[in-house]
Amino acid sequence: MSIASLKRQKHELAKAASQVEILDDNESIGVPTFQEKLENIGLFPLKPTGIEILQINVGKMCNQVCKHCHVDAGPDRKEIMTRETMQQILDAIKGTDVKTVDLTGGAPEMNPDFRWFVEQISAMGKSTIVRCNLTIIVANPKYNDLPEFYKKHNIQVVSSLPYFAAKRTDAQRGEGVFEKSIKALKMLNEVGYGMPGSELKLDLVYNPSGAFLPGDQLELQSEFKQKLRALYGIEFNELYAITNLPISRFLDYLRQTDNYEDYMHELVNAFNPAAASGVMCRNTISVGWDGYLYDCDFNQMLDLKLDNAPAHISEFNLELINNRNIQINQHCYGCTAGAGSSCGGSTT
Repeated sequence: MSIASLKRQKHELAKAASQVEILDDNESIGVPTFQEKLENIGLFPLKPTGIEILQINVGKMCNQVCKHCHVDAGPDRKEIMTRETMQQILDAIKGTDVKTVDLTGGAPEMNPDFRWFVEQISAMGKSTIVRCNLTIIVANPKYNDLPEFYKKHNIQVVSSLPYFAAKRTDAQRGEGVFEKSIKALKMLNEVGYGMPGSELKLDLVYNPSGAFLPGDQLELQSEFKQKLRALYGIEFNELYAITNLPISRFLDYLRQTDNYEDYMHELVNAFNPAAASGVMCRNTISVGWDGYLYDCDFNQMLDLKLDNAPAHISEFNLELINNRNIQINQHCYGCTAGAGSSCGGSTT
């Protein structure tokens, strides 16, 4: 690892520690701890229900710099998963009950071993999700064949689209992103993704553009389907409404706009016991670009590694992982507010 990479990693660890310290500050904003909420409903310590999904961050490099990004991804990020770590993952999940491999980033497609990794996962018979930012498909000619590649391996494509109009989408994700996203969606539709009667699944992700909770997922889905079909002839399967968690860039936004305290109160007041029972960390493990293991993608960004369980994929032990206590903090309120929030949308 280069000196620059070491400095960057040290900076990221310091930033993660600082964010955890902010989240730990409950007294000054007058909210109960997330642990207290779980104790009140008999869910503490929070335990796994059985690991079915492995969510893997194959690198933080991305062709976009989105304002809400909890990964703090961008073109300048050099953290990239190696083929060696990918092989360790393949070895770890072979013959296990892990049914789904969920690939994320950054833009996962920018990892030079991305296609090899997908091919290996596909050969194992595991279901594969790729979290595609859409613009990567049209960003460079070498990515233009991604829709065909996804189709060949029956990949479920999950893509972020903050809104069905350019102004709000570009405000969150960058100038020109909406136009490129529409072009990419049309390319995916052309090979069968999201089309009626097709088994090729194309799902969209909606994140609120400010310090508020998402609306009803089914209502948003209906509105998105109607508008995208009428305006652009675009079809998709489901829309996931995901709550922005108070970490990384979104935490910076909350603090800069003096919304942190109000937002935390909103999350706490919307706490839903049913959503708490269905949080994704109970059936999912997150793998960092360097192979370290976390309860979820958000804990990964806060450097909250697994508690009382193997720390690295090279030491993967499903029995120990299934018996661990899940690490929690105040950001977990984001997954338990209202209808709940996960990488698959609402949980109730």
